[in-house]
Amino acid sequence: MTISNEKRNAKRRTLSLLSATAAGVLASTLPGFALAQSKGTLRIGFQKYGTLTILKARGTLEKRLAAHGVDVKWVEFPAGPVLLEGLNVGSIDFGTVGEAPPIFAQAAGANLVYVANEPPAPSSEAIIVPKTSTLKTVAELKGKKVALNKGSNVHYLLVKALERAGLQYKDIETVYLAPADARAAFERGSVDAWVIWDPFFAAAEKQLGARILTDGKGIVSNHQFFLASRPYAEKSPDILKIVTEELDSTDAWAKNNLKEAAAILATQIGLEPAVVELAAARYSYGVKPVSDAVLNEQQKIADVFANLKLIPKKIKVKDATLAAKL
Repeated sequence: MTISNEKRNAKRRTLSLLSATAAGVLASTLPGFALAQSKGTLRIGFQKYGTLTILKARGTLEKRLAAHGVDVKWVEFPAGPVLLEGLNVGSIDFGTVGEAPPIFAQAAGANLVYVANEPPAPSSEAIIVPKTSTLKTVAELKGKKVALNKGSNVHYLLVKALERAGLQYKDIETVYLAPADARAAFERGSVDAWVIWDPFFAAAEKQLGARILTDGKGIVSNHQFFLASRPYAEKSPDILKIVTEELDSTDAWAKNNLKEAAAILATQIGLEPAVVELAAARYSYGVKPVSDAVLNEQQKIADVFANLKLIPKKIKVKDATLAAKL
């Protein structure tokens, strides 16, 4: 009797184990199982402006990803090139930059992929001069010192604006400075012009009375891009889909609530609301997966930089997509 009971109990334990194993195998094949079971941290690189800054302040991404066992860590960078350095060395998984930084990074061998972009915002960057400057046109920059952040979105604006004015890139003296250092140089008069993006651009207008020689309208598109490291994009496409959806939702809210969005940004970046409202009015809203048309525009920029020897080699922009087989 005892032996029979032991046999029956052993059989029940075996059947229970097999049932649990089968259930686990079945569950693992269901859509969303891997996402629901994933644990870890999404590390996002951001700059002191833009949609990611608003998303960070509102906290909606954390709430949505918490259901999938994913935490969010925010890492601030002063400009796009250093943000992509962080992406390349593995200190972040995802971030946002302008048009030029991904091209410089790809040319340097960074293993990144384009995920999404916002529509063109050409008036959000400009070549500016001090209010006391005698310069009136871009053509008058010949032989002058022009400050810019090397490899940033404004690098392409400068190249194309000079070209339109009949000048070559070598006709000016470029002074490569990060935004804070460039503003200091601009204020003390050690550079003649500054090529800069919002909100630094708006701050220079409002606080220093800076004048615009030209902005990007009719010259460049000035897309904002969202990129990920290739390893993360390949491992977690579902997470990136959620991030893109939350970014688009945030943009839709900001577009319809500019004052509230500007108030959030002003608090986050430490600038007065009037400055941020000016910048926000020039911003472009709506996040979509990156398209072939936008990648083709990026290719034109890459080709210009290669021809000017600003990057060490020609690149194929579409190699930096998940569809590319490297």
